[in-house]
Amino acid sequence: MMRQILTVAVLALSCMASATAQPIKIAVIQDATGSVVLESYAKQVYRGFDLGIAYATDGTGEVKGRAIQVIKKDTNVKPDRARALLAEAYQEGAILAVGTTSSGIAKAMLPVAEEYGRILLVSPAVADSITGEDWNRFIFKTSRNNSYDMQAQAIAMGLDKDTAIGVIGEDYAFVRDGVVALKKAAEKYGAKVLAEEYVPTNTTDLTPALERLAQKLSGHKGRKIIFPYFGFLPNYMGKIANWDPSRYGLDVSAIVVTLPILETYKDFPGMEGSAFYYYDLPNNPVNDWLVKEHQDRFNEPPDFFTVEGFTAAMAIVTALKQSVPETEALIKTMKGMSFESPKGVMRFRPEDHQATMPMYHVKLEVDPNVAWAVPKLVREIGAEEMEIPINN
Repeated sequence: MMRQILTVAVLALSCMASATAQPIKIAVIQDATGSVVLESYAKQVYRGFDLGIAYATDGTGEVKGRAIQVIKKDTNVKPDRARALLAEAYQEGAILAVGTTSSGIAKAMLPVAEEYGRILLVSPAVADSITGEDWNRFIFKTSRNNSYDMQAQAIAMGLDKDTAIGVIGEDYAFVRDGVVALKKAAEKYGAKVLAEEYVPTNTTDLTPALERLAQKLSGHKGRKIIFPYFGFLPNYMGKIANWDPSRYGLDVSAIVVTLPILETYKDFPGMEGSAFYYYDLPNNPVNDWLVKEHQDRFNEPPDFFTVEGFTAAMAIVTALKQSVPETEALIKTMKGMSFESPKGVMRFRPEDHQATMPMYHVKLEVDPNVAWAVPKLVREIGAEEMEIPINN
């Protein structure tokens, strides 16, 4: 009888050890095909996530003796497929998921997280509504939102009561949410958005929309700024430069984004704008490691969306180190949790789980030996300087 009891006890301990050794599954769902632009962003996110896991776990890929298993899935930029993939990931045992670049696709995924009662860490989608009207308690967000972009951009543009802004962008959730945030940011300085032009996401000719903007702004006697805000069009700055806004007395100010798009910014030396990330802007050990490691591995610096994937991984590993891989325990840990990133220390707000972060005011320089326009730091804009609304 005693031998039987001992045998059962040994088997029980063996099963417990086996369960403990099971990998922690994390799904990273991105828009890897279906859009040339989003495909390049997804590549950066995947690359950054893997580097972030490596950094956060000191190269072991493990937390508390359990391996992290990353499951990568591709939405094809289709909302229905994204929802199905997220459900599939949870059914496969993913404790949480990360996704995705497209704000529209990310918003489609939010109810699935609530339905399954599992965490969805949104990165790199930007739309304010993700942590606003469409939010649920299972949603966390390491990426910036429209309000970060626009409040930093308002500072960089040097807005005042004599400034009028004309916005041009795609007819898309990311852009429209951004314009709402820009209007709120501009109010603080007495400036106004007087003209808006939205074009289809597959637009090739911006001239008609730009002409309409110029006409709408023509009656304004003060400073007039064209603000382009695009998510898909690869060469919008080149198209604007060819149209020559100076003919109408229009300045141009845009947000600094990816390195390939910054190549098209070389027509605007001296332009000031805001930036979420450029590899030479942050000054901290995490960013130093990322820049060196990325350069060594891929012979190029990390880009805008690389740091998004890296930051998501850092947040997840930080939470796993402080908690257990179970949804409610992770939510309790992550609410108000601080974690390191290439941009410095970030923190999930308890109210809406949006990460707080600094932004950057930059001025473009053109170096003939560099393929892109180089953003030079004017100053870091601290998270405490921006009044990011809580809209959930």
